[in-house]
Amino acid sequence: MADEKRLYAIRGATGAQNTKESIISNVAQMCLQIFKENALCAEDIVSIQFTQTQDLTAQNAAAALRLGQNEFDVSSVALFTMQEPNIDGSPKNMVRVLVTAYLPNGAQRHHVYINGGEKLRPDFAKK
Repeated sequence: MADEKRLYAIRGATGAQNTKESIISNVAQMCLQIFKENALCAEDIVSIQFTQTQDLTAQNAAAALRLGQNEFDVSSVALFTMQEPNIDGSPKNMVRVLVTAYLPNGAQRHHVYINGGEKLRPDFAKK
């Protein structure tokens, strides 16, 4: 069937400064870009999981998504944030995301790495 959907994982990352404004702005930008580039609607999203590095303490990434935009209703979406493991040599000031969502079977996923997140996955960075 052409309208069959299956569960996919869509990834992304963004850099941010340790201020509420920076975290809110960058998380919203990253997530809205993921939602738009993958033609997602809230009903398709199962959950959104964030990690943020230990140096980002000014704002929780899940709360930042709810506060940072009003284009996409995430009020019924399960959101969760956890701290990124502290690994030697890992980039600082990073928020990563894993969006679990239903997309049409065979859909091409568009991962979003912006604002310094490109260094984590240069193969997914826009040229």
